[in-house]
Amino acid sequence: MTANPKHTDQLPDADVVLIGAGIMSATLSSMLTLLDPDLRILVLEQAEDIAGESSDPWNNAGTGHSGYCELNYMPDPADGAKPAEIAGQFHLTRQWWAHLVRLGLLDPADFIHSAPHMNLVFRDTDVTYLRRRVDTLKADPLFSEMEYTEDLDTIARWAPLTMEGRADTEEPMAAARHPRGTDVDFGALTSALLNIGSTEVRTGHTVTGLESRASGWTVSGSTPAGQFAVHAKTVFVGAGGFALRLLQKARIPEVRGYAVLPVGAAFYRCSTPAVVARHDAKVYGQADVGAPPMSVPHLDRRVVDGKEHLLFGPYATFSTKLLKHGRLTDFFATVRPDNLHVIAAAGLQNLSLVSFLVKELAASPSRKFAQLRRYLPLARRNEWTLLPAGQRAQLVKPDRKKIGVLQQGTELVVSADGSIAGLLGASPGASTAVPIMVDLLKQAFPAQWHGDWKSQIAEAVPDLDRSDWTAEAVARSHATTDEALGLSPVSLG
Repeated sequence: MTANPKHTDQLPDADVVLIGAGIMSATLSSMLTLLDPDLRILVLEQAEDIAGESSDPWNNAGTGHSGYCELNYMPDPADGAKPAEIAGQFHLTRQWWAHLVRLGLLDPADFIHSAPHMNLVFRDTDVTYLRRRVDTLKADPLFSEMEYTEDLDTIARWAPLTMEGRADTEEPMAAARHPRGTDVDFGALTSALLNIGSTEVRTGHTVTGLESRASGWTVSGSTPAGQFAVHAKTVFVGAGGFALRLLQKARIPEVRGYAVLPVGAAFYRCSTPAVVARHDAKVYGQADVGAPPMSVPHLDRRVVDGKEHLLFGPYATFSTKLLKHGRLTDFFATVRPDNLHVIAAAGLQNLSLVSFLVKELAASPSRKFAQLRRYLPLARRNEWTLLPAGQRAQLVKPDRKKIGVLQQGTELVVSADGSIAGLLGASPGASTAVPIMVDLLKQAFPAQWHGDWKSQIAEAVPDLDRSDWTAEAVARSHATTDEALGLSPVSLG
């Protein structure tokens, strides 16, 4: 019998509706489930599978961003504040994962593996920059184990494939390494987190409407069979690139003036066992002169579904979609009179980004592969496949002085009454999901937070309120989470 497309399925009321079945919603779901098992939590996902966008392992580099190797977090080699902030946040995320492992709710072998994080740079200016960066960071206990070298034999020992076949050995080169890096499969982790407790996940449910009610929100949308609606006390929009559009539909003033710009990428992937077995690190380079920070090249060891691969990129792509499986009209649907001038101002201030995208889009396959060979001189073309990766929505914020500015990272937006919230922006959101979601709990559930939720979370994440990461605190966090997560840092030297 054919379903009536006009039929509206009135779903049972929910305490919390999470829009989007990615790592952010999954993290929040795992927290709420443990804090109050009686909550009815409903996840609505427009795709037929969960974690199909930015959380999918082939739509990100799986770096487990921790500030160790991401040079774009530290343009000034004397200022380590941003990497330290990210590193501290990732410690909290690891502590939450470890807590769930100890409860028997996660299997770390399914989603996280040790992979030292490295930098490899060329040119005198970049060598000088990296040396100064490491000198700055090593003074911080979060980075005290970082190593630096300009010795080619040492680089070859750390990452053999990057040095084999390198004809010009007179070229200035330097490398840095942190032994405690990780590779994270956020797709597998998302699935595992959503299996905790009684959270209900409904795929094939596209949210198109958010209407404020006296006691919460009515969330409505469509399925292949018709329409649906559900009433919820609290709503979280973790819909990636589509989050801004939904928050605009909710008409909350907190997103007035905000905008997003679509940013796409592609990666080369190699799954040849003989090649993959000889590279166990994530190696980040320096962006070319004039290129935007998001273009930092990196060669990553990946473990997905128990199999090892190498990933290299990113290569910029362009689409007006805000989701990989979105529509070409996505970006235009977010443009409003209150953010048009913000977008224009940000664009004029980032003409180098426009120039870079044009050059990248015009690059021939040979030029793209030459970029890979800069880091892997003996790479064979028949062993590497170019894959489209996820779409990102780069956040553009209104600014009093500059009118509009591009912002790295993510931003949590919460309505004044705390009944609806959403996450805007891109990396390093997935790896710092726990502190972001803790911030949401504080704002959206203040009474519960000041009741017993804070103490429950603090028991699971003992460094939750830490601002001063001493050597003792860092060592303790590493020891307890390494053991639970089955991580084995590489030996120094």
